[in-house]
Amino acid sequence: MSATPRPVTRLVDELSRLPGIGPKTASRLAYRLLRSPMEQVLALSEAIRQVKELTVLCSVCFNIAEATPCAICSDPNRDTSQICVVEDPLDVIALERTRQFRGLYHVLQGAISPVEGIGPGELRIAELVARVRQGTVREVLLATNPNLEGEATAMYIAQQLAGTPVRVTRLARGLPVGGDLEYADEITLAQALEGRREM
Repeated sequence: MSATPRPVTRLVDELSRLPGIGPKTASRLAYRLLRSPMEQVLALSEAIRQVKELTVLCSVCFNIAEATPCAICSDPNRDTSQICVVEDPLDVIALERTRQFRGLYHVLQGAISPVEGIGPGELRIAELVARVRQGTVREVLLATNPNLEGEATAMYIAQQLAGTPVRVTRLARGLPVGGDLEYADEITLAQALEGRREM
């Protein structure tokens, strides 16, 4: 017989299914919730319920939104000739924080990963190609992650857009601000040299 009550064990199991949360963190969270006032726990459960019930995927860019089309796709001040392709909604938030990109987005909802059984058909690539073929897009900026899956996804999309008149670009890569050259790996240094520009 377990010393842990079944409802606590179930909560720990459910929390540990979340990305980045192992069994120890899940246990800490579960016991924290046990000690929390009932109104805090109810507010959390209500927020979780609402995020599932009151959000949708934008019918244009596939970002998470309260209505479709989303606020970015509906904004008349955005540059409709540019589409920035990202893997996840969190990437849109990161890029929007920079206030440097004023075009539209396209959220793939993942990256090509044969190991995880994710092929191009599971992503929103066909919808991106259809958007480009409408004729108003001049540039597609590929902002997938600089890892094996992100690179494979970017290359696949570039191949799919090869027959279109759009300019396909990729985010520059290189050294982080405040970093020291001696601590940079060879790939990052090589990419920084490759992406150098005039001063």
